[in-house]
Amino acid sequence: MEQPKPENIDQYIANFPVATQKLLQQVRETIHLAVPQAKEVISYGMPAFKQKGILVYFAGYAKHIGFYPTGSGIEAFKDEFSGYKWSKGAVQFPLNKPLPLELIKRITQFKAERDLQKASKKK
Repeated sequence: MEQPKPENIDQYIANFPVATQKLLQQVRETIHLAVPQAKEVISYGMPAFKQKGILVYFAGYAKHIGFYPTGSGIEAFKDEFSGYKWSKGAVQFPLNKPLPLELIKRITQFKAERDLQKASKKK
C-alpha cells in the first residue's frame, strides 16, 4: 500500500525510521536557521523551503539524505562535494556519516540571496 502524500514536513518525516527522522529534522532546522523567513512547503512530494521561489528541497532515502539546491546551488558549491555522490541538481549525504550542516546552511543562504535578486529584477 502506498503512503498517502504528506501535507506537511512533519507528516513527511514521520514516515521514516527514527534515525533517519533525526537527520531529516537536522536538515530542516539548519535550513530554518539559514533563512528564518522561508516557508515550509511540500513540492513534488518532498519537503521544500520557499521564499519568493523554491530555495531547496530535501528528502529521505534508505541509505542517504538527498539535498536539492537545484543547478545554481550545486554549481556554486560543487568543489565542496568531494566524498559525496552528486549530480547537476542534487547531492546525496549518506546516513552513516555526519551531515555537513554548515555546508547545507551556506548553500541555502546562497540560494536565498539569488532568489531575492531574481525577484527584485522582475519588479
